[in-house]
Amino acid sequence: MNRFLTTLAAGLATLAVGVAGPAQAQTPTTLLNVSYDIARELYVELNAAFIKQWKAKTGQDITINQSHNGSSRQARSILEGLEADVVTFNQVTDVQVLYDRGKLIPKDWATRLPNNSSPYYSLPAFLVRAGNPKGIKDWEDLVKPGVQVIFPNPKTSGNARYTYLAAYAFAKNKYGSTEQADAFIKKLFANVPVFDTGGRAATTTFVERGTGDVLITFEAETSSIRDLAGKDKYEVIVPPTSVLAEFPVTVVDKFVDKHGTRALATAYLEFLYSPEAQAIEVKGYNRVTDKDVMAKNKDKFPDVKLYRVEDEFGGWDKLNAEHLNAGAKLDQLFGGK
Repeated sequence: MNRFLTTLAAGLATLAVGVAGPAQAQTPTTLLNVSYDIARELYVELNAAFIKQWKAKTGQDITINQSHNGSSRQARSILEGLEADVVTFNQVTDVQVLYDRGKLIPKDWATRLPNNSSPYYSLPAFLVRAGNPKGIKDWEDLVKPGVQVIFPNPKTSGNARYTYLAAYAFAKNKYGSTEQADAFIKKLFANVPVFDTGGRAATTTFVERGTGDVLITFEAETSSIRDLAGKDKYEVIVPPTSVLAEFPVTVVDKFVDKHGTRALATAYLEFLYSPEAQAIEVKGYNRVTDKDVMAKNKDKFPDVKLYRVEDEFGGWDKLNAEHLNAGAKLDQLFGGK
């Protein structure tokens, strides 16, 4: 298990294959993909597949460098000067801010690739210890006295904001009022002993440090941990309801034009929609939009009712104004944590 966690937290951030020959010396051959915290292993495999395909197609050796951290923290780093060629994030707002605050991408970025520029998706799910000693099956079980819940800080992690949204949507639909939903979220926050900055750090807290009764993170992460650590140690609980977590991607126009990498960066993101890439994404327990790939893997994904931000919160603009912006509801409920 220690080896597994070391692998999760370690390098795996840079994948390089070969050096371009003299005839390619003037052609940019390096991309920087700035991504969310728990996507390290996924993009190591995706990068290897794309590099092989690109080599076969063009004869060109390329390097894809990776940067991983909490999605919101990564967005801030780009606004502060980190020259990403592409971003592969886990929340729409963390991409949108690159337009809103930096004009680094165009306003219509989400329409440039299929499915709102989201090649795969997931949802918040639960990882519990073997035997599920606290009997955790649904969101309401997380606010019971004596239950310790682990998930990262929703101020720095897109992963954690989806947890907040899923819990809020559950409470609002179950109890029927925003006041009761607010009270539910306060109880949930009170049951979290430590707020790490990102999803992988929260995983380390739960698995390596043995803190908490339940880890809330993306379904892909919960299932991967269970498979690697063993079903004798952990169980995955997919609650009856959750929230659709899109994983938006985009070329960062200002920097690909500066670097001369637009064609390579565009091909890289388009590859994420290919059957080969979709099969890799599903292998890592991400849900994909390729119906054939999903049909072959339907046994991996329990049925769940997914709330959409557009339906439950009136869209991302309204959600930001009412919940996620500074001083809005999340700040008020999160308090001094």
